[in-house]
Amino acid sequence: MNAPASLILFVCESDRLDPVVNQVGAQLGQSVMRARSAHEGLDLARATDFALVLVGYAGDGPGLLQTVGLMRANRRSSHTPVVVLDLPPTPPLPLEQVYEAGAIAVLNDPVSPTILAAKARFYLDAFHTAAERRRAERALGQASESLESILAAANLAVWEWDVGADRVRGDARLAAMFGGVLPQDAPMAAYLAAVHPDDLAATRARLEGALRSGAPYDATFRVRAPEGRWRWVIARGQIAAGEDGIPYAVSGVVIDATRQFEAEAELRASEERYRTLFNAMDEAMCLIEVLFDEAGQPCDYRFVETNPAFDGQTGLQDAAGRRMRELAPEHEQHWFDIFGRVVVSGEPARFVNEARALGRWFDLYATRIGEPDAHRVAVLFKDITEQRRGEEELRRLAADLAEANRLKTEFLATLAHELRNPLAPIRSGVQLLRRAGADPEASARVHAIMDRQLDQLVHLVDDLLDVARVTRGQVELRREWIDLGELLRAAADTSAPLIEAARHRFSLRLPAEPVTLYGDPTRLTQVLSNLLNNAARYTPRGGAIELAAAVDGGELAMTVSDNGIGIAEDALERVFQMFTQVGSNGSLGGLGIGLSLVRSLVELHGGSVRAASPGIGAGSVFTVRLPLAAAQAPGAACEAGPAAARTLDALRILVVDDNRDAADTLAALLAAMGHTTAIANDGHEALHMLPGFAPGVVFLDLGMPGMSGYEVAAAIRKDPLNDGLRLVALTGWGGPADRERSAQAGFDLHLTKPATLDTIEAALAPPAPHTPAEGATTPASAAGSPSAASKAG
Repeated sequence: MNAPASLILFVCESDRLDPVVNQVGAQLGQSVMRARSAHEGLDLARATDFALVLVGYAGDGPGLLQTVGLMRANRRSSHTPVVVLDLPPTPPLPLEQVYEAGAIAVLNDPVSPTILAAKARFYLDAFHTAAERRRAERALGQASESLESILAAANLAVWEWDVGADRVRGDARLAAMFGGVLPQDAPMAAYLAAVHPDDLAATRARLEGALRSGAPYDATFRVRAPEGRWRWVIARGQIAAGEDGIPYAVSGVVIDATRQFEAEAELRASEERYRTLFNAMDEAMCLIEVLFDEAGQPCDYRFVETNPAFDGQTGLQDAAGRRMRELAPEHEQHWFDIFGRVVVSGEPARFVNEARALGRWFDLYATRIGEPDAHRVAVLFKDITEQRRGEEELRRLAADLAEANRLKTEFLATLAHELRNPLAPIRSGVQLLRRAGADPEASARVHAIMDRQLDQLVHLVDDLLDVARVTRGQVELRREWIDLGELLRAAADTSAPLIEAARHRFSLRLPAEPVTLYGDPTRLTQVLSNLLNNAARYTPRGGAIELAAAVDGGELAMTVSDNGIGIAEDALERVFQMFTQVGSNGSLGGLGIGLSLVRSLVELHGGSVRAASPGIGAGSVFTVRLPLAAAQAPGAACEAGPAAARTLDALRILVVDDNRDAADTLAALLAAMGHTTAIANDGHEALHMLPGFAPGVVFLDLGMPGMSGYEVAAAIRKDPLNDGLRLVALTGWGGPADRERSAQAGFDLHLTKPATLDTIEAALAPPAPHTPAEGATTPASAAGSPSAASKAG
């Protein structure tokens, strides 16, 4: 960062005024230059241009006058404003002497920072204004010199004709162009006398025509040069007319075009030399004649000449002498318009455009050839169709990546929001339990709230894990015969808390006859509950939601309908995409993955799901269609009897977790269940406690620092004294690789956090053959099992 400019000089032997002066300097963005004597200040004033000199009174009146006089006598600071500061209200010398010495203002003691700042700002502004004016004057002089150099280099003369006085005033270059003998103030006839006799009539006619019409004057003719030969010039001018329309002046330029005309002549003479190059070029080239209709609009063009590369670049054969409309009747009008502008304006055009009628893209340069009325344009181009296709593909990929990144960012923000929603009441509940003491009613209410929020938290994580498994193809359906009524009631029960919380009216409509289907009951319940949850979330409070099913031929159609916010027509298919929410924004909650998961699970069952809505505000209907099995096994709808209640013996249990809160709460829960517990917070401590505590079960975290749970389990299994000890992995890692690794390390069970009370009880009970506990799986069991997914943390 640059230091502020030093445009203020402060001369004073005393330090008393330094705070005020520095404060004002800082306020004005100035770094004040400090001098402690008149001579030191004079040295600084000789070296620098200051906008303002401040002279402080230090008790020495003659010294003050001397300092002011020195500043005024110095050539560089002779015009710099000098302000005297801190004179006493009764000055020790007459103020007239101070002003006579050269001061322009005096500020008495005490010096007001506000007044000083106002005066300093005025003098600084005046200094900047003067400096800017000097810079502008220098720039103007430089611009004038530059313009003169440009005019001279371009061999261009400037002229002005006073029509009424018939006096042409021009610069020295104008006189030189017209023979070098005319004065800079001569009648128009003197200049016309220098024009070539063959060009005089046309030149005079153009000038008179411009005067009559007021149109710009533009003429090309030859004039006699001082050495006797003829030179080509281009004269141009603008007509100035009065309110009565009578022209009173013409001003313009004359360009010496001799070199240009000579070059054109040389070009025409050497045309044959370039014919070989024309035919040998790799790029396509053609000479066309642009055709105009009666209204003067370009409507077609005729190929005059083409080079050999033309055929391969365009796909047109034998084009010379034929019209473009004849070769490609659907050729777009914009091509004719572009070439027409080149003909009319004479300005070349470089552009990239598509010729749909030819199925190609071209990079093209077009320029007029010959006189304007010839309507000829030379076109140099190349076929860039493949390049454009590659660019379009890159743009599409970039857009897809940008959209994926946007969706990911929105999803992460939504995930953070959705995770905080249940965590907030859980934290509040913990704090309320601390305050509520032994109030059973308050504790029960808080426990119910915390249970619901924990279920919501687990549900969010379950959806994420399910999406990951579906994406990797790791979901394995556990099909069985399902009673349709039980399936629909189970889904309704799962979504009941959300529906009831919003005071929605819910109805369930079943077919008249019992229906059974063959599928995974857990996954199909998940499908229907996700649709019901969406309906509850996107329906205003007190709405109506219906879950219905009907047999349609060989299919079962299950519908979830609501009278909620509805879905726009263009979003009906998009709602099934990952991270897309039904509503127009994320304010109604949800991660935007539920419907994507629904479609994936339904398709795994060989079915389909479709969304329908009359529009925004008109509700929506989601229909799941599943194939019905041709034959049904007898007893398909039979329910399993309720699980027998377990009676667990008291056990000695060691809880090992580096998270002290997690270890303490689990140990407290196990103690409340009647078990004897101990806690270790790292692997080494756990191995040290084993011989003395002699547990029957060890709940062991996997991801501990120092010594991981896998390493602790391996060490336990190496010791024969630990035979019969049950090892239970309790961790947030629940993927197939994690379960396989825990099995190899010697774990009997693998639980994912957060584990429910039922899961913990199942882990402590003797395992029933072929009946894994809900949420608890042996390490060797299928990674994608619905029961494991439903409790995975």
